[in-house]
Amino acid sequence: MIKFETDVLIVGAGGAGMYAAIEAAKSGASVILADRSLIGRGGATVMAMMTVAAAIGAQTPDHWERHLADTLTAGHGLCNESLSAILCEDAPARILEMDAWKVGWAREDGHIEQAHAPGHDRPRCVYVDFLNTGPAVSKTLRRHVQNASTIRRIGDLCIVDIAVEDGVACGATAIHMETGEPVILAAKAVVIATGGLTRLYRRNSASLNMAGDGYALALRAGAPLIDMEFVQFFPIGHLAPRLVGLDPIMWDPFRYKLGGILLNGQMREFEQRYAAEDGRHEGGRNDGTYVLTRDLATYAIMKEVEAGRGSPAGGAYLSFKHVPEAELRRAFGPVIDTLAKNGIDLTQRPIEVAPIAHYHMGGVKVDTQFESAVPNLFACGEAVGGANGANRLSGNAITEALVFGARAGRSAAATAAKASHRWRPSASAATLDLLRRRTPSVTANPAALIGELQGVMMDKVGPFRTQTQLDEALADIDRIERAIGTDPMASGAPFDAVLVDWLDLRNMVLVARSVTLAARARLESRGSHQREDFPGLDPRWQFNQTVELRDGRLALAADARLERSSHAAQPLADIPA
Repeated sequence: MIKFETDVLIVGAGGAGMYAAIEAAKSGASVILADRSLIGRGGATVMAMMTVAAAIGAQTPDHWERHLADTLTAGHGLCNESLSAILCEDAPARILEMDAWKVGWAREDGHIEQAHAPGHDRPRCVYVDFLNTGPAVSKTLRRHVQNASTIRRIGDLCIVDIAVEDGVACGATAIHMETGEPVILAAKAVVIATGGLTRLYRRNSASLNMAGDGYALALRAGAPLIDMEFVQFFPIGHLAPRLVGLDPIMWDPFRYKLGGILLNGQMREFEQRYAAEDGRHEGGRNDGTYVLTRDLATYAIMKEVEAGRGSPAGGAYLSFKHVPEAELRRAFGPVIDTLAKNGIDLTQRPIEVAPIAHYHMGGVKVDTQFESAVPNLFACGEAVGGANGANRLSGNAITEALVFGARAGRSAAATAAKASHRWRPSASAATLDLLRRRTPSVTANPAALIGELQGVMMDKVGPFRTQTQLDEALADIDRIERAIGTDPMASGAPFDAVLVDWLDLRNMVLVARSVTLAARARLESRGSHQREDFPGLDPRWQFNQTVELRDGRLALAADARLERSSHAAQPLADIPA
């Protein structure tokens, strides 16, 4: 058995995890940055190609409290406003720090350029370019991690459980993915930075290691989760033809900047019909500007497919044939060239799009120090729940990774400076016993069951939900959980895919059940949670729900203590421009 000791253990090495490691090291802590993939090349940040929201006011007068107001509006009354305020207030400092680190934010007339993204009251979102924002952020953070002598980077580690002694987090138990050998990571403080859960869905924009691992780790350690029902679906995720090297949600800036038209399988427009039924007509014009909000666009595409009017691949067409080539190139020059390499000419044919799971608003419940209910266990980035409420504002995802990563790293280092090592063999005993019980008797195919679970979540716990679907989903989750049993399946081969899939599925069924139970309980439609049998927002449901693991069973509770920031009550007219 291999054992490491450190002050701060960070589980997950995406944008949030790397920023946490940098800040913890700057605070004087020794750090282990552990990930199941290559350090800094997994997670969501490296895949993101869009924008980063921050009220830096480089081109248009702005203030972080205006950013906060937009964030709270998007959250539909469920934001933990203290966390939201931290997100917005710290954002400019993180963006300017990244600028000093030569990330390469796009500039215009010597100023950092800021784009106007949906939901913001002014241009507020910075970017590198329309292809490389996430990769550039990840590359910059990797360089700083590599230059920090007190950060030890360990890849190919699958974290199985958080180690807890006397109710306090004291490290983690893992397996080395190449050999399958157990690894002990003793730490004075632990930070969960594993991202979201969108790999739970058949169609998703996430990397393969974002199946809710951090949520499952937190639950089994004794920490509650919050807002698990709120999964954000992006209506026009790329579906066909095959697209390599581009973010599947890349079509949104094309659509709102150039006016892409949605067509059904009969090549007929259908947005206007659903806009008329909805009665909002948001942005409704006949000049090619899209007319539906994201939730309604998702609904419209799904209903066209259900009616047999979908495109060949099971979605809708998105057409830019009405846009002159010169205008396409002027707005998205480098992207047009990359699309051409994929055999896509937007002036000649439409592409196919369909709803795709994109982001998760829920996660580990934390305080303003980013510590969970389990002492010495912290969380950051998308692993944190509460800051976004029922729906995340466009551009806040990478902001959340940078801001919350920095805050959690500093908090964990401060805790570690005052703590001693608590790890004892008893802290990892149950997990080591689980790993010893691995068996070559493969009675089911974990990889196939993962695919089955993804289908259940997409079809029954997707963008639009009903009581019947959610009940069926819970029965399906029960069946899948029974199929994998309680002893790990393993082939015994190097890089044991059977064992890793079994461990993944162990986490996925727990998290899938958390989402489904919370969705079934919320009898209204709010933000990203839409119930076809309970349409419309119900003010009686303006409270958060928490999920906790008690005696091996998930317990759901109402958490009516919405944390209000003193800034949130300030009228916009009183906020400096």
